[in-house]
Amino acid sequence: MYFRYRESGVRFLPGERELQVIYVDDAEVIKHGYAWFHLVADSIQELHEFAARIGLPASAFHRGARHPHYDVTANQRLRALQYGATAISARYAVQVCLKSASSARAIEADSPQFCLFA
Repeated sequence: MYFRYRESGVRFLPGERELQVIYVDDAEVIKHGYAWFHLVADSIQELHEFAARIGLPASAFHRGARHPHYDVTANQRLRALQYGATAISARYAVQVCLKSASSARAIEADSPQFCLFA
């Protein structure tokens, strides 16, 4: 399982839930002289909340991507891991993204007011 609990010694931010389902992959895509990775989650809302908590700018969210994710540098990846994200393979990250994208489409269909950054 990819769940992290407070008892595991993982650092949690004040007010953060006991259980996080946030992942960061090992893709290491080299672009603009930096190694880039992908921050993903089981739900888009949880993804945005976690990204905000660790200080990622909204511009790091890959808008319009087929697979919803944040692009993060190696340092940002390390920070995410320090705050409870689970390291996964790039292949598994795609599976997580497909699941969260289908959930977001279902929510969007039910609610015309749906907004990623509400």
